[in-house]
Amino acid sequence: MADKSLNKTELVAKIAASTNQSQATVDAVLGGLFDELASAVSAGVKVSIPGWLAVERTHRAARTGRNPQTGATIEIAAGYSVKVSAGSKLKAAAKA
Repeated sequence: MADKSLNKTELVAKIAASTNQSQATVDAVLGGLFDELASAVSAGVKVSIPGWLAVERTHRAARTGRNPQTGATIEIAAGYSVKVSAGSKLKAAAKA
């Protein structure tokens, strides 16, 4: 696990400084990006940014689970999940 973290406010400030844009502009662009990602994923569309990442909705089949408190078996309904895959550039940056 990473000892350091970068929250959205800090990320917006860093991007604004490196691109000479206002923080409001950068925040609006990131907001638009996240809105479009959510919209695409909810529609079942895979979003791919070559070299960086891919985001897609995956289906989870119905399955039998177990209640950890009582030990009783329960049926878990089918549903959807989100899969985020790191691209080659992101993987290379993690190794550096």
